[in-house]
Amino acid sequence: MSLWTADEIAQATGGKVVGDFAALGVSIDTRSIETGDLFVALAGVRDGHEFVAPALAKGATGSLVSQAVDGPHVLVEDTFKALEKLGEAARVRAPQVRRGAVTGSVGKTSVTQGVRAGLMLAGKAHSSVKSYNNHIGVPLTLARMPRDTERAVFEIGMNHADEITPLSRFVRPHVVAITTVGAVHVENFPDGEIGVARAKAEIFDGIEPGGVAILNADNAWFDLLADAARKAGAKVLSFGAGEACDARLIDFQPQADHAVVQARMHGQALDFPILQKGFHWGPNSMAVLLMLEALDVSLSDSLAALGSFEPLEGRGAEKTIHLAGGAFTLIDESYNANPISMIAAFKSLGARKTLGRRIVALSDMLELGEAGPQYHAGLAEALAQAGIDQVFCAGPLMKSLWDALPPTRRGGYAESAAELAPQVTRAVEPGDLVMVKGSNGSKAGAVTAALAALDVRSGKAG
Repeated sequence: MSLWTADEIAQATGGKVVGDFAALGVSIDTRSIETGDLFVALAGVRDGHEFVAPALAKGATGSLVSQAVDGPHVLVEDTFKALEKLGEAARVRAPQVRRGAVTGSVGKTSVTQGVRAGLMLAGKAHSSVKSYNNHIGVPLTLARMPRDTERAVFEIGMNHADEITPLSRFVRPHVVAITTVGAVHVENFPDGEIGVARAKAEIFDGIEPGGVAILNADNAWFDLLADAARKAGAKVLSFGAGEACDARLIDFQPQADHAVVQARMHGQALDFPILQKGFHWGPNSMAVLLMLEALDVSLSDSLAALGSFEPLEGRGAEKTIHLAGGAFTLIDESYNANPISMIAAFKSLGARKTLGRRIVALSDMLELGEAGPQYHAGLAEALAQAGIDQVFCAGPLMKSLWDALPPTRRGGYAESAAELAPQVTRAVEPGDLVMVKGSNGSKAGAVTAALAALDVRSGKAG
């Protein structure tokens, strides 16, 4: 069954069909296009119309364009607005879909994908891929939703105020979850963290009547968020460590290859394993359970999903890297970083047993505003508490942490992640537990790649 016919696309967008076709998917990037996709020519650094011919050559069945092109297409005035309309049409034509939306300063991608794992066990499911959570990613995800979907979950992000409201109104979620609110993107908010909290609360602007809001009771902004949710007509469910929480985390015990979660959900005792070993997955798992319940997924399917859900690349995925004299463990946290996730990651690393040293390689945390140097220097205490043996730092902001570290904990410093990588690769030894973490924009992945390339079994080392 096709996802969209040319006539359906034209009806949804107000466009004109030129050459009949049917699409199996929707794409905005020729690098990931699949056979049968509709290619949407968006404006960007380069005009998307330049890529229509390559898209068709790679298997696209037609395109959505705002100027005349060769090949089958639907002609519209504005391709971005047309993509939005296509997303709305996908939602409207599938009224049976029970929709969820996730936002938060930390953990929204992991929670979204954890929820997706449960939805997949329960029936025909749809979700955001990667971090498709912005003004393009959300309507694109909607436009890709098959008409026979039963449940869907969407990730919604923001950098500024007034960005979440239109995205929530696109999705019209029945269930929303806010993982937590912290000092992320604060440089864009003159009133600081409270401004971030109010921006996250915009997710209630699109919630369906009688919807459910799942909130972190351990977060300082719980009351603000709960008030906003109730004003929107939502029922509030809480997760956290407190006795009054609907999903209460009692204990989180990391093991060698998994962790054991002890909890109470609506008073029922739960004891279950998950593959995630980071402490932040204690509260994350509570949010996932509540959200899946609100999306009509059974507890057995929810626990099965959490028990098989593997860490995501750049968000805790682990690799064993074989050296000539033995192996070390590489923990890849290179996709995102902020003060909350840094401290949680250090705590998790400190709780792990290791034959060697605990080493971290850190690049700058971005979008923290004028207080950025203080946030970085403040990590020194958490590193000490976690018993981290060596710290490698990359970037001008991480220089503040480097200066705050005692000489016994200093591993190395460089102005960039790429320059730091050789220092880290020279330092690691068999038995070490090595974590790489930083904001995606500060290129921590360069260190991860250099460490992975040391593997003598991969054929890349040299």
